[in-house]
Amino acid sequence: MIDPLEFLEHAVRTPSHDDVGAMRALLCETLREAGIEPTVDDAGNVIATREASGDATDGPHVVLNTHLDTVSPHVPAERDGAILHGRGACDAKGPLAAMLAAFSSIEPDRGRLTLAVTPDEETRSIGAAALVPSLDLDPERGDWVIVGEPTGLDVCNAAKGRFEGRITIAGERAHAAEPHTGQNAITMAAPVIDALSGFDDRPEGLAAHPDLGAPTLTPTIVDGGDATNQVPAECAIVLDRRSVPPETATGFETALNEYLTQHAPAPDAVSFALTERETPFLEAFETSDENRVVSVLQEASGGAVRPFTAATEASYFAREAPTVVFGPGDLADESGPVAHADREYVRLPDVKRAATILGDALAERLRETDV
Repeated sequence: MIDPLEFLEHAVRTPSHDDVGAMRALLCETLREAGIEPTVDDAGNVIATREASGDATDGPHVVLNTHLDTVSPHVPAERDGAILHGRGACDAKGPLAAMLAAFSSIEPDRGRLTLAVTPDEETRSIGAAALVPSLDLDPERGDWVIVGEPTGLDVCNAAKGRFEGRITIAGERAHAAEPHTGQNAITMAAPVIDALSGFDDRPEGLAAHPDLGAPTLTPTIVDGGDATNQVPAECAIVLDRRSVPPETATGFETALNEYLTQHAPAPDAVSFALTERETPFLEAFETSDENRVVSVLQEASGGAVRPFTAATEASYFAREAPTVVFGPGDLADESGPVAHADREYVRLPDVKRAATILGDALAERLRETDV
């Protein structure tokens, strides 16, 4: 079995915030040293598969997924007893180390086990969008996906989605000495922002989800004006939407435009559009807590079953097969943010325990006799 802590120390010392090339090389080298030959597809995903022989390959397909990339800036690795600090320690090199150890320890008696590691989860998710259709996932066969993120060893069976878009407000330019002769798009933005607070309170709005809670709609950037002495002709408001089932990205775009038509001043001058991107937005997902991927992993971990508080590429996998998010580390602790923060860390015993938990769950799934 690959030693998860040895790999993790090397991984956290390998920057992967601007370019994942060195991190991908480390992962591939580690797999080859364990006698497992990985492949790298055209989207930069690292894929390795272990499968049973003969007719036993017809069993369930279990996918272990996490990502190579980290956010900027890089934070150098520093060991403090049983704690490893550094960028990626918990998001998501700690989960990757645990998955790598579990993957290398299992020889399936039936079915397949795939390790699939994406290169750009923190940005565009091009790797995951290309990867998912190639995995041949089938829920009727009993397939599972486990996505590695810092969950404190809890089993997360749901998460909000995240959409992004821009409200554009059209005004009319004029000299600032004669402001009444134009239409100030920045001034028009204030009542639009005020109106947004009522979007989810409308009668046809989304109800709070029993586990994920209510959706949120947050203005995050306001941008307008070209000159200090000119009435601005355009103002843009960037919105962050955290969705709950069953809202889709296109459904949200349509609903918000209808709402603005009814509640915005000068509705003909106000419109909303989702941000253009190469890949689908990360929509909300939920896997029933009665599904075996939840119950088997929870039994192995002893942790809680709860939602994950951030949007992840689990959204893509959950469209194809039951999916959960699991791993060592925490997004935040009692002192503040951990993942993406300068103080990012993971507890090394938790990484080892995560490897054991995953190994136990995988062994049961790929050696059991009933699907």
